[in-house]
Amino acid sequence: MYLPVPPQPDCSTAWLAAVKLVDAHAGHEAHNVIIDIANPVAATTRQNPVVKTVDHFLEGQDKSVACVANTIFPEALYHRHGAPEFFDAFRDTVLPKVRRSQRWSGYYFERMMHLPTRSGQSINQLWDIVGRIRDDHNRSRNKFELSLFDPERDVDGSPYGGQCLSFLSFKLLPGSEKRLALTALYRNHYYIEKLLGNLIGLGRLMAFVAKEGGVNLGPLTVVSTHAKIDHPGATKRTDIEGLLGACIQANANLRVAE
Repeated sequence: MYLPVPPQPDCSTAWLAAVKLVDAHAGHEAHNVIIDIANPVAATTRQNPVVKTVDHFLEGQDKSVACVANTIFPEALYHRHGAPEFFDAFRDTVLPKVRRSQRWSGYYFERMMHLPTRSGQSINQLWDIVGRIRDDHNRSRNKFELSLFDPERDVDGSPYGGQCLSFLSFKLLPGSEKRLALTALYRNHYYIEKLLGNLIGLGRLMAFVAKEGGVNLGPLTVVSTHAKIDHPGATKRTDIEGLLGACIQANANLRVAE
């Protein structure tokens, strides 16, 4: 059982297509939804009318697209400090402010750069992947895996809370030029509050790995093993219908302008 979303050119059209498809299902939820985006760094700012509309809607619930994207990749911190220095800046300046508990800070980026091991040491999974992509002696194109689910910290009785992004699998696609692809696996996925920010954050993460690894950017694929049209904050079904209608109109106006 799976639900394929027709391949999309960018994050905003992918969000809109996926939301429309899942919204049409019984109970406004679906399983194993597959989203494919050709250029995951295109149409990711508020200059895009769909992004602007979604962000405005979330701001009414004290949320934002940017905050969700930053949990996956803190782009501004990277641009300010560069790599690998921004890892230390995140650990020393950001993490103390956002940490909720030793179990979960709410930032997936923390788990990418700081995976605890039984020896007491930690692994920077993300920087290790960049190093192996850079290495001309590394012949592997498909051994760049990054785990975010932690069975010691994440297994409890909560049906939805905690970690939702479980796994990232980077690949170097065959061809004359190396292109980076990413497949992301979500355990549970809120499509109104989280999906657009997740897609943008994953695209920024890919751009970082591609740049630092010296390869070109390729497509992003997201698999939502459970997807739900959620109601952020105090929103109601009529609010979600209004948002979807406004985004459909905004996307239509953009296509006409193009």
